[in-house]
Amino acid sequence: MKFKVGDSASYTQTIGEAHIAQFIGAVGDTNPLHVDAEFARKSRFGQRIAQGILVAGLISTAIGTKLPGVGAIYLGQTLKFLRPTFIGDTITATVTVKAIRKDKPILTLETVCTNQRGEQVISGEATVLYEEAVA
Repeated sequence: MKFKVGDSASYTQTIGEAHIAQFIGAVGDTNPLHVDAEFARKSRFGQRIAQGILVAGLISTAIGTKLPGVGAIYLGQTLKFLRPTFIGDTITATVTVKAIRKDKPILTLETVCTNQRGEQVISGEATVLYEEAVA
């Protein structure tokens, strides 16, 4: 396997209105915290927030396109939602190799999403099967 413990990769994206709308179209999460500015203004957050699973999806992008990349198959993922992501926040999803199984091509990855202020918004751990794609 071409990876070692400590290897890391990141993917960054700014969460915009289109992402919220596309996510709603894909999964139907129309919670007013995500779509109703007046409702959200009266909430503990004071403004609309992005769906947590939408933000966590950036971890999947980092895994599927960066590390380990093409050929990665999710086996599991834990998530802790630490703070909200607001529309306009720039989120960086970082995956870091924590462990590599010796008997199978399985990686354990630390997964973290941070905002533009360096604050963690999501933390977790992924288990990923990796087999290099055959062309």
